[in-house]
Amino acid sequence: MKARTGMAALAVGLLVPRWLPELPAGALLALLGATAVGAMCWKRTRPFACFALGLVWACWQAQLALDDRLPVDLDGRTFWLEGVIVGLPATIDGVVRFELTDIQSRHAGLPSRLRLGWHGGPALRAGERWRLAARLKRPRAMVNPQTFDYEAWLLSRHIGATGTVKAGERVAASVTAAGWRDALRQRLAALDAHGRSGAIAALVVGDDSGLTPGDWQILQDTGTVHLLVISGQHVAMLAGLLYGLVHLLYRLGCWPSRLPWLPVACGLAFGGALGYAWLAGFEVPVQRACVMVAAVLLWRLRYRHLGVWFPLLLALVLVLLANPLVSLQPGFWLSFAAVALLVWVFAGRLGAAGWWRTLLRAQWAMTLGLLPMMLMLGLPVSFSGPLANLVAVPWVSLTVPFALVGTAALYLPLGLGESLLNGVGWSLQGLFGLLAWVAGWQPAWLAPQASGWMLLAASLGALILLLPAGIPFRLFGGLLMLPLLFVGSERPPPGRAEIHVLDVGQGLSVLVRTQGHDLLYDAGPRYGRFDIGERVVVPSLRRLGTRQLDHLLLSHADSDHAGGAQAVLRSLPVRRMLSGEAQALDLPAVEDCRPGERWRWDEVRFETWRWLRAGDGNQASCVLAVEAAGERILLTGDLDSAAEQALLGSRFNPRSDWLLLGHHGSRTSTSVAFLSAVAPSAALVSRSAHNPFGHPHSEVLHRLDEAGIPLYDTARDGALRIVLGSFTAPQGLRWERRFWRENENGSRRLAAGPVLE
Repeated sequence: MKARTGMAALAVGLLVPRWLPELPAGALLALLGATAVGAMCWKRTRPFACFALGLVWACWQAQLALDDRLPVDLDGRTFWLEGVIVGLPATIDGVVRFELTDIQSRHAGLPSRLRLGWHGGPALRAGERWRLAARLKRPRAMVNPQTFDYEAWLLSRHIGATGTVKAGERVAASVTAAGWRDALRQRLAALDAHGRSGAIAALVVGDDSGLTPGDWQILQDTGTVHLLVISGQHVAMLAGLLYGLVHLLYRLGCWPSRLPWLPVACGLAFGGALGYAWLAGFEVPVQRACVMVAAVLLWRLRYRHLGVWFPLLLALVLVLLANPLVSLQPGFWLSFAAVALLVWVFAGRLGAAGWWRTLLRAQWAMTLGLLPMMLMLGLPVSFSGPLANLVAVPWVSLTVPFALVGTAALYLPLGLGESLLNGVGWSLQGLFGLLAWVAGWQPAWLAPQASGWMLLAASLGALILLLPAGIPFRLFGGLLMLPLLFVGSERPPPGRAEIHVLDVGQGLSVLVRTQGHDLLYDAGPRYGRFDIGERVVVPSLRRLGTRQLDHLLLSHADSDHAGGAQAVLRSLPVRRMLSGEAQALDLPAVEDCRPGERWRWDEVRFETWRWLRAGDGNQASCVLAVEAAGERILLTGDLDSAAEQALLGSRFNPRSDWLLLGHHGSRTSTSVAFLSAVAPSAALVSRSAHNPFGHPHSEVLHRLDEAGIPLYDTARDGALRIVLGSFTAPQGLRWERRFWRENENGSRRLAAGPVLE
């Protein structure tokens, strides 16, 4: 068996668990492992043995990570614990977020790695040891049509719990190399650098917390995110510069004759790559680059031809063996796919092209070849990316060496480092100005979900199109990619409506879709820079195929209902906006919600109601009823029992098949009289797990139990989809099985109080 065949089989086995709904039992893995060891004795069965060993190793590592999660019975409780800060703590909107390892506590069963947030916390440094009182939660995230899976990301980093710090004290200062890296980050952040110190820190130490939301939007819209975080390109470039410097000295006759230049050049290049990788935090693209650089330098040192694919395959296997769970990260797939495309495009071509032709061909390959994968991963696609990268790639490539030299010169006198980094900041400021202009011309596009066969055909078509010129069937690749132009979500037929209760945490956002119209009821919350409207609602709407909103109805002005409205208005055209508190919203052209207003879209009926004598914002909530083919849903915002009584005394018909609990299941809402009048077949609640308000309240749950009304909960079930007019059960996105996804039924279990243990 050739080594490459065995490595390829091993890599496939390591990747397979990424798509498993649940992990195999331990006994089955042990049997498969024993069989694989035996199969290694026969040449013909060795590929199977490598595949099986990779599968067993990946599943075992995944199970160890799952077993290291916070136990269910400790979920939501507060503990005294002690640990060491790892990575680079980030402070955003007054919240310090960091990771803690080497956990020690009097309570057994705590995970070995935590991700914590400290509201108003002190400045923290990597390597410090702290004693903390923290409320811990099992890894859990919102599950919506937009595809970033935070739970998968946490598992890939072996984080067993998240939490909030209540109090703490530093036990020991940092004396580690990580502390030096953090101190360097702080020194870079203190620079003026024409306002671009955050971008310099991103290029030098891999800390992107200094980039603003506006910066991220520009980078996303122009497809240049990979340039402003340390990637394999930066590491390989530094290694090449160091190798080239030694080679230049040798060619100029300035190299000592007794010192062999080639081993020194290779060693210096690899040492520089490793040093930069450590400085960057050693993420997956950097790991891949280091392995590939090592393989290429080894080939150069020993003059052995390894082939163009061997370094990439070796990097893939080693990265997966070190941590098979990295396959849960989108960046893993993009990093390896990008390098594979470059090898596909440039390997074995006849003749040499100029640098500008090479750059054009590389951008063409990235744009075309990565398009199917971007759609598969649910990532935004930048149509202006090829143009932006033509300028940005050489710009950043020339800037990075000066950033590194300037950083090293910070430790020299006379302010040389500061002067160099100010020049780097000026350069980056110019780059962002140019990228902002390009982003304004064409923002990023997030396509609806495409089918698997369509993405597979498009991937094959892209590879065919990227074959060398002169191959006769290249145009066939274009035909295979043609269906991507018609990607779109299926709309409900006339007389039916799709209801999507999005999972937005402690807030509310509901999308109503008919055959030709879209209405959004509330836009989710916003907490400082963390805008659920921008991060969840807008991507979910685009993923579902919504291109414009006929109505944006904000029940009232509370931030958990209207906080994401600005993001929605920035991203989608809105024809009409209504609210129960129009005057309290700092938004343009908001109309008052009028009681008794009715309209019909595609044989689906809509009706609004508002209490004109409301005493506060909750009571002023605009109520919306939607009816399709005789099936009806009632959305009540934050209506309390007094407003519910007023609704029952009006001409509005409350009876509905589905009831969205008012005020997220608060005790002051969903009164017995209101519940009796609505008489729903089922109820819905939108809230976050372990919310500080105790929603849904135990009294409300008791009322539902007494009436025999089942409850569907976004915290438990994820985003909910109801096809109104079909009289069928809803679908919860969390019900889609993933081995890493939290699926415990916890909607009716109140979190334990803040007992310190």
